[in-house]
Amino acid sequence: MSNHLKDQTSPYLLQHAENPVDWYPWGARAFEKARTEDKPVFLSIGYSTCHWCHVMAHESFEDDEIAGILNRSFVPVKVDKEERPDIDSIYMQVCQAFTGSGGWPTTVFLTAQQEPFFAGTYFPPRNRYGSVGLKELLLVIEDNWQNDRESLLHPIKPLIAALRREAVSAAPAAEEDLPQRALAWFRQHYDAPYGGFGGAPKFPAPHNLLFLLQYHQKHGDRAALQMAETTLLQMYRGGLFDHIGYGFCRYSTDRYFLVPHFEKMLYDNAMLILAYCKACEVTRKPLYRQIAQKTADYVLTEMQSPGGGFYTAQDADSGGEEGRFYTFTPQELIRLLGEGDGAAFCRFYGITEKGNFEGKNIPHLLGTKDLSDPFAALLPRVRQYRRERAALETDDKLLTAYNGLMIAALCSLYRVSRDGAYLQAAKRAQQAIERELCEKDRLFVSSRGGKRGAAGFLEDYASYLFALLSLYDATLEPAFLTRAGQLTVRVVRDFYDPKNGGFFLSGRQNERLIFETKPSEDGAVPSGNSLMTRNLARLCFLSPQERYDALLEQQLRFMAGAAKDYPAGYAMFLTALSDIQDPPQTVTAVGAWEELAELPLYLPSDSMVRVLEAPTEEYRQLDGQPTLYICRGRRCLAPMTKEAFLRAARQNSLPADR
Repeated sequence: MSNHLKDQTSPYLLQHAENPVDWYPWGARAFEKARTEDKPVFLSIGYSTCHWCHVMAHESFEDDEIAGILNRSFVPVKVDKEERPDIDSIYMQVCQAFTGSGGWPTTVFLTAQQEPFFAGTYFPPRNRYGSVGLKELLLVIEDNWQNDRESLLHPIKPLIAALRREAVSAAPAAEEDLPQRALAWFRQHYDAPYGGFGGAPKFPAPHNLLFLLQYHQKHGDRAALQMAETTLLQMYRGGLFDHIGYGFCRYSTDRYFLVPHFEKMLYDNAMLILAYCKACEVTRKPLYRQIAQKTADYVLTEMQSPGGGFYTAQDADSGGEEGRFYTFTPQELIRLLGEGDGAAFCRFYGITEKGNFEGKNIPHLLGTKDLSDPFAALLPRVRQYRRERAALETDDKLLTAYNGLMIAALCSLYRVSRDGAYLQAAKRAQQAIERELCEKDRLFVSSRGGKRGAAGFLEDYASYLFALLSLYDATLEPAFLTRAGQLTVRVVRDFYDPKNGGFFLSGRQNERLIFETKPSEDGAVPSGNSLMTRNLARLCFLSPQERYDALLEQQLRFMAGAAKDYPAGYAMFLTALSDIQDPPQTVTAVGAWEELAELPLYLPSDSMVRVLEAPTEEYRQLDGQPTLYICRGRRCLAPMTKEAFLRAARQNSLPADR
């Protein structure tokens, strides 16, 4: 029998629509029921490809006894964190305050006024191995709700007061040494033999690698480059990368990047494409471009909707077993490929009788220095075999924020590879956002089956602005810059905090919750405030008539204040800060943009190009031809025609600009 989730569009909520738990979606109906029946709310937050969310669902939410307790004494509410990042942000902070850590599934107990009084993450169904079970926890809270409610609710007021203060703190003066302090942190925590930072689990954190690559590019720091390159190579060589079907998994469960958590997220792959493209640009090593292309090809093959947008994720589990889709035995590959090819294939990808994951094998390249793809011709057969052997679930909703990141990644790959197919894919995805996730200058979080989700949050606007500016950088088409300007007006009006600086996660169109959050620290993806710093910095040059300078200055103060205690957690902001402190190459191009569209393929990725359709007193055309004025800081090259520039660029004979 279905519960109240049966009419939802979120794949995560629909996964729970047939549970014996009487789930409600977040909304007035659930909280009204809690008020009228005097019950606490049991809030469970997760997402569709979350392995431990599946485990808790099977163990507890499909258990009739536990469901009976929940239905009797609580109002159970399910939330998809990807569709409601505002709810997730607030109650993740609550969970971290209660437990010192966070994660999904997030489990929170609330009053009917949405006030939290207890929180945790995964709970086993019953007490075991020293861990409290969900059944026992529910019974304790049920008893205290009835008999000692005052003690149960005691933590609420001081906790919310502290979180509210943190969210709206005023901005101090900017600190100049944040990039240097972040670099020192990365050096201290770097795992030299195997790449990455700290111990297991190891997350890709591509924005950290972008920061290190940029730092080397600007300051010649060899240690920054070594940390980034070793990590990028180890992630690719290990099982974190899917060597059969391509694309990166979520994170490594070990120090070596061998055994991944097998889910694949759109945002990870988008950010990693950006990192590998940057590495290719900085080092001129084609391997990094090839890895970025493989990753993009996975996304375009497995994650693209018919309308051009990109799906959210693929599950870690198949056939009820984590990693089954991705693992092999030597025997099955020898049967598939034949004795000679099969045995050679297994040797190359480290597939042994012993196995490296629960008796089976995750293909990897950690045992070889050969990264030349000698078995590429056999991969289509292995891909087809594993598709037929086990199926993966795909979360097929479109998320504005994640699509924005992928559009930016494809633009970067287009510039590195000069393959127009990636630019066309980026443009199709942008059109899908406009068609399915936009209404004039208003964005929506998600779309699935023709139905839109909630009004967009800061991360949706910031990521889509990032995409639009990346499309402009790749094409010089003024329509992308114009659209970015329209949405910037909206995001400033609806999300900006003029008193204390920074942008709130929720805007005027979003539901009011128990307090507002202002996300500044990067997580799995760059924070909305980090991206807005970058966006504003570029708009200051590209659209000087809009006068974003004062807004950018206040944004810098806010972010520097947020980053002062842990600058390494703000890598995307630090890349923007570095470009403000040491501006990248700027180009003022005089001429029709259609005549200049080839320029971005021959310019550094961080270059900013402003197009003037008509000459001015300061910027004139040479011999009536499209003309470029190229500067870095206060140093400029002599004006040159577009054709002269392209000739020099193709011959690698441009004058040094540093």
